[in-house]
Amino acid sequence: MTDSTSINNIKVVILVGGRDFGRCPIATRYNRALWPIAGKPVVQHLIERLAAQGLRQFVICCDAQAGDIRGAVTLPEALDIRWIEQQMPRGTAGSVLDAAEPGSDELLMVFVACMICPPDVQEVLAAHRDGAAGMSVFFNPVDKSNAVALRDAGVYVCRSSVLSHIPQKGYFDIKEGLIPALVSAKEPAYAGKLSRPVGNFTTWRQYLTALGRALNDGLVEPQRLSDVQPVGTSGVQWAGKDVHIAESARICGPVLVEAGAKIEADAVILGPGIIGKNVRIGQNTVVCQSIIWDNAVIGRGCHLRRSLVDYQRTIPGGAVLDGTAAALPKGRLSGLAEGISMRIKQITQSQVSNHYLADPLAQCLKHPRLKWTLIGMTGLLFAVLFVTYWRPTLVDLWKVWLHSDEYSCGLLVPFLAGYAMWVRRRSFLDSPVNPAFTGLVVLLAAQALRLFGLYYMFGSAERLALVLSVGGIVLLVYGWVFFRKFLPVFVFLFLMLPFPHRVESMITLPLQQYATVSAVFSLETLGYNVVREGNIIRIGDTVVAVAEACNGLRMLTAFFVISGFVVLISSRKLWEKAVLLISAIPIALLCNTIRLTLTSIAFTYVHSERMEELFHDFGGLAMMPLAIGIILLELWLMKLLFYPPETVEHQVVFSRNSS
Repeated sequence: MTDSTSINNIKVVILVGGRDFGRCPIATRYNRALWPIAGKPVVQHLIERLAAQGLRQFVICCDAQAGDIRGAVTLPEALDIRWIEQQMPRGTAGSVLDAAEPGSDELLMVFVACMICPPDVQEVLAAHRDGAAGMSVFFNPVDKSNAVALRDAGVYVCRSSVLSHIPQKGYFDIKEGLIPALVSAKEPAYAGKLSRPVGNFTTWRQYLTALGRALNDGLVEPQRLSDVQPVGTSGVQWAGKDVHIAESARICGPVLVEAGAKIEADAVILGPGIIGKNVRIGQNTVVCQSIIWDNAVIGRGCHLRRSLVDYQRTIPGGAVLDGTAAALPKGRLSGLAEGISMRIKQITQSQVSNHYLADPLAQCLKHPRLKWTLIGMTGLLFAVLFVTYWRPTLVDLWKVWLHSDEYSCGLLVPFLAGYAMWVRRRSFLDSPVNPAFTGLVVLLAAQALRLFGLYYMFGSAERLALVLSVGGIVLLVYGWVFFRKFLPVFVFLFLMLPFPHRVESMITLPLQQYATVSAVFSLETLGYNVVREGNIIRIGDTVVAVAEACNGLRMLTAFFVISGFVVLISSRKLWEKAVLLISAIPIALLCNTIRLTLTSIAFTYVHSERMEELFHDFGGLAMMPLAIGIILLELWLMKLLFYPPETVEHQVVFSRNSS
């Protein structure tokens, strides 16, 4: 019988996984097995390193992507390579069965394709012999620096005898299927530990970490490439052909700069890292422990830290990438939108030290350039908003405030909102400034809504777009943390808008009927002989018509404004504020009933038309102090019922009489 552990009797099985749909944009577009390592796809790098140790037979198992993988790699003709393209997923164990030669006594050595530093084959074979098991599973060593537990290295060795435990059809995994089957058959697998990590990865962060560790340890050898040569005195920096590095640029290795790359003046590259072919790095840009793939362009004044930049990706000047996988945008529209977002960040954050990015607004305003940038940016956007919405939106809204009794209180809303922000200014000043791309989406959606309103002559849509634009500007310039604190004020601004006509018509008639019925009930309770005819009240010889203007909508909107303003400036709990807002409805209805009752009684004594009009208007104004009093009473009752009494500590002072 042949020695199954002989190097000539080993068949290598490379498991190439599918694309990672959804979780990582780069892996979704580009299979991880083709991610580059020193200018080569990782699967090609793996096969070459194994072939350098004497292995010659390879089977590459792909998930319906054999054509893409085969066209992207260049392998020596001397190797015996077979490709298996699976139409249906077979799992890791099923792939091993498909790769094996029936009836052969060969030893199968299995590797996952995404591996940067394959292990020493002789070390693996020796451990497998010592384990004396049909199958061996190998783990990476424990990382003592961050106490990471043992992690599967993606390296397996198995004899042909274990293949009988794998079903001929269907999905079957090594860890979840084959190993439990071996344990059930009392043929446990051997667990071995490698002397060094193999750099297997499933996420882009693991890829970044593994490749950085390999560069630091010299496990990746760029000098083997035909167009790369070592430069510098340290021997750990490499540069390809036609590389242009400005004299004032600084590179601190280990860094590989591939052919055709250009690094402009005052740029700083801190390794470990790789700058791909034909990459352009702008002036004053800092790249720290990052990998930039071929044909990417990094603008001026950028800061990249532990980030991965996709092929042909353009990063606009002033952008900050910290722990980011910058994938290539799917289309021109998404790329343009992202570019605009990064440009806004550049305008608000460029030429400012990095610690300002997470500093609160108060600290940023101490920096003169950033202060005027923020003020100018906000002022410019609001000025453009004011001019573009002046006619017809703002003009029509002004007319509504002046001529409609129901919505006249809307004129006060912007001023009350400004005062509320001033009262809560300390909270706003503690918010960090970090412009959000979502604000641009909100702005564009608001403009689309306005165009809809203009085209279909729907004024409510235009006015709604105005308030949404205000929120979009705040979110765009200052970011989510600031906007969350601005959200109550933003919601309060909607109270300055009149109801759409359809909504108003749905609530005015029920309010008018309720006002009439409640006034009749109150008058009868007070002993008056009252007859109701629709919305007309007869008290003896006096006729009181409850017009549509007396339905209580005016009080309802006014009391909502009052309650909302009290909620903004008060420091009560959330549930108390909610109770206060909800109570605005019964308070408005109660005050309107009181006003109609008193007005009806007054009309029985006053018969002058002018006096009746004067009393009618005065009665409406008199309800405002009453409503405020009820709200204050409500706040006092909640404090009395739900808060413990304050304990006052009496200080006793002893004095000595000198007489």
